[in-house]
Amino acid sequence: MISMEQLRGTHDLKQLPLWGPYTKKYIGISHIADATRGLRFDLSLFPGFYRRKVDVPNTMWESGYHPWEAAPDLSWYTHRHELEWKDQVYADITYAESSSSSRLIRCELVNRTQASQNVVLHYMASLHFPQVRGHGERLRTVRPELPKEGALWKDALDYETLSFATPRPSDNLVYDGFFRGEERVQDFVQGSALRLGKETGDRVSYTFELAEPLKQAALLLRYRMTDGQRLCLEIGGVPDTSVHLEGTGKPEAAIAVLGALPAGRHEIVFMAAESDEFTTDGGSGSGSAELDGFVIAEKDDLEHVRFETEAAEAHPQRFAGPVPNSLLLKYEGIDTYYGLLWAYEDYEIREFHCDELDRFMRHNVHHHVNSVFHGDGEGHFTNVYLRPIPLAPQSSSVLYGLVCSGTRDEVERQLAQFKPDAELCEAAFVSLKQKSQAKPFNSSGAPYRLSQQLMEATLCTNVVYPVYTRRSYIRHNTPGRWWDSLYTWDSGFIGIGLAELNIQRAVECLNAYVTEPGDPHAAFIHHGSMVPVQHYLFLELWNKTQSRELLNYFYPRLKQYYRFYAGKLGSSTTAALSSHLLKTWDYFYNSGGWDDYPPQVEVHRSGLTAEAAPVSNTCHAIRIAKILKMAASAIGGLEQDIAEYDDDITRLGIAVQKYAWDEESGYFGYVLHDQMGNPKDLLRHESGQNYNMGLDGAYPLVAGICTSAQERRLLAYISDEKRLWSPIGLSTVDQSAAYFRKDGYWNGAVWMPHQWFYWKMLLGLGCSEPAHRIARTALDLWRTETEATYNCYEHFIVQSGRGAGWHHFGGLSAPVLSWFAAYYRPGTLTCGYDVWLEKADFNDDNTELSVDLRYFGAEGKEHAALVCMKAGRTYRVAWNGKAIHAVTNGDGLLDIHLPGESRGKLTVTPV
Repeated sequence: MISMEQLRGTHDLKQLPLWGPYTKKYIGISHIADATRGLRFDLSLFPGFYRRKVDVPNTMWESGYHPWEAAPDLSWYTHRHELEWKDQVYADITYAESSSSSRLIRCELVNRTQASQNVVLHYMASLHFPQVRGHGERLRTVRPELPKEGALWKDALDYETLSFATPRPSDNLVYDGFFRGEERVQDFVQGSALRLGKETGDRVSYTFELAEPLKQAALLLRYRMTDGQRLCLEIGGVPDTSVHLEGTGKPEAAIAVLGALPAGRHEIVFMAAESDEFTTDGGSGSGSAELDGFVIAEKDDLEHVRFETEAAEAHPQRFAGPVPNSLLLKYEGIDTYYGLLWAYEDYEIREFHCDELDRFMRHNVHHHVNSVFHGDGEGHFTNVYLRPIPLAPQSSSVLYGLVCSGTRDEVERQLAQFKPDAELCEAAFVSLKQKSQAKPFNSSGAPYRLSQQLMEATLCTNVVYPVYTRRSYIRHNTPGRWWDSLYTWDSGFIGIGLAELNIQRAVECLNAYVTEPGDPHAAFIHHGSMVPVQHYLFLELWNKTQSRELLNYFYPRLKQYYRFYAGKLGSSTTAALSSHLLKTWDYFYNSGGWDDYPPQVEVHRSGLTAEAAPVSNTCHAIRIAKILKMAASAIGGLEQDIAEYDDDITRLGIAVQKYAWDEESGYFGYVLHDQMGNPKDLLRHESGQNYNMGLDGAYPLVAGICTSAQERRLLAYISDEKRLWSPIGLSTVDQSAAYFRKDGYWNGAVWMPHQWFYWKMLLGLGCSEPAHRIARTALDLWRTETEATYNCYEHFIVQSGRGAGWHHFGGLSAPVLSWFAAYYRPGTLTCGYDVWLEKADFNDDNTELSVDLRYFGAEGKEHAALVCMKAGRTYRVAWNGKAIHAVTNGDGLLDIHLPGESRGKLTVTPV
């Protein structure tokens, strides 16, 4: 498994190659051209019909391609491009590792019709720059050019301390992993600014080192303000002075003379202050400033300071390659050369000067004479146009190519050495593919294989670059390319899915969302719904690996995450209510990821965020406290931590029971509070019904804090076809509720993630049958839709059973991989939340299992374990040496009910 030291200090996916499916434009292969500046080189291949049409494979909408197969380490992956639906005329385009700096391209063109076809293939190369999110603009950055002697540049974000006059809930949980006060802006060094001065008293401090003394030091502060606004900054630490900033809407510079400064370490402080000099004589008054940073230099040298715009030229130089059918590209501002080679003789090299091909290229498909096309925007695409490629009826053809990177000499050498011989290329591809074959599954799982393959490919290839966080650009697992951002709760489920395919990738997925203990900016990486799935992912990883290194690395980071989530750390406001019930409205509108969940919608519609506490927030805190308690017990010597978790579990559990239970409906409700934070009532619909008749209202089951009577009642709802159970799985909202809808996003839909939470809960309660019903219904539903459309959708409509939402979704739908592994993949052991595996060993052919486990649930409470063994054998199951019964259909799956004993040994052996 990956070394934890390799994870320290990064949120990037370092185990992945520099070449991968990282584009946000047109699907293909990408290369990280400049990791510091976030530059990405793309090569997209897409087919078309000669002189008829071209299908541009845009990643932002359904455009005729599907992730088809992929190695979890991205050493190869395939997309299927459909020219004539369904599988009549198509191309399977594969990118496979040839070396660390090159990729073999394999394009299999298939004609299954009775007619001859003339097809084409486009190689489309381009360079892409980071964008200012939300604006769709290319990010422009500058670099400081300083006098050679004695001058230094200090970025505004390189501060020692920053405090705002009025503390903010986000002070220790800045969105997207930004630094406190950071904003992404145009025309600044590295594209970031520090926003300061919204209030008088905002204060930031810096330290800097002078190697030599300065006789007459001066400070040049680079900033930008809205036109007409003004700000006074008092300067302390060095000789006290001040600067007055005036806004023009453009980057400006303010200078303050500091006098003589000796060599050594210095501190400087900027504080927003009131100033009598600023009146309303034509100006618009005071305002905040975007600070870029400052230069310290001799006063006379400041006139030589320049800020030069970084090269952002998308138009490459083009050079003939060293062999026929090859080409070199060189882009301004990066050292790398790129090489292309294609093994087809009928081709033309063309250029598209534009930002988009979707409309522009289609519009020009009949311009056969032109080789240069000019459209809107600053982008550029180099097009190697292979045409025509004839396909006889019921035939196929395989074309090979190469893309590579390096210095000019390295690229020319790689192109010259590449042998586009069909037998050699195919043998190399087959060999690489055999190294990453999917884990075996029992024959009873065969009907689900294609649907699983499509999810595996979607999940593995949903990686984008660049995503900006923690002042760096990273590769990031995205739930779908539409979400060009971090996404905390989706990524937890991405990790849970990856854990079934590749432990290293799952570990890196987890690492992307945790921060170093004591981090002043972010207790964890937060974007979107604050559902702490990372703790559940950690438990899955521990139970699969029992890695002490993993345990010791992640425990303090997840503890920090938990303490902020529970309102016990830094600027957290989740525990602001005196009832001890938690709420996360200060950080996102969404309490549990369920966008249009009825009580959540009502809270915002009626302005109740200060007083309404959902149930699931507190229940997740209880459950993750229980997970961390198990981890702390395994580490040892953390009695104080364990006592803290025990106290929290008890206190929060009492609060839920005391204030949230609604006997009339049999659900727990959103609790309303008065202005003092004291609980007063439950949130009710205009019909009088509890507004929380749905999955949130049953979440105390997941926390494990229900009374026996509550448990029986809620479990009955889960199985009731008029309540939470629908023909396609658990409905998010009780179907008998007055506010249930058939056309909502979550309301009236079935999603996989909360079903996973409830499935694990049911196993923990020993309720195997409803657990199996959830999992197998989900697998059948997934199979039906993916086989019909080849798409991996977000959710499913209760009324029709059809998929909807994003079509290449690898986030919240990833639990289908967990269910398939649990039921059909030998070597898989699945337990409820309260089980901590101390040691779990399957033998090589998955016909024997030995498990040492601890059980942290209610004493004497029976719980279930699912064990998937190799099919075709009969097995003996023993607990602490004594034979116990296991339910099995003879297909390798054992449903074992264990007694609620704190420790024990489970063994499975063939008879």
